[in-house]
Amino acid sequence: MNKTLSIVLIILALVLITYNVTLIDFDEPLKGNSVVALIGIVASLCAILLLLIYLTSKKIQKKIEDN
Repeated sequence: MNKTLSIVLIILALVLITYNVTLIDFDEPLKGNSVVALIGIVASLCAILLLLIYLTSKKIQKKIEDN
């Protein structure tokens, strides 16, 4: 997986977060479809975190190989 694909996936996860925020009923955030939206937000945040860890590990690997 290259850097551009990772960036595209991060952007898609951000789009999913913004979409799921629009689905949350802020009067009752833990009922109905709001729970599904909250789970989607948490899942997207986890995906972003994993992709950032992956990009960081690739940078470290490249530095080690250059030395």
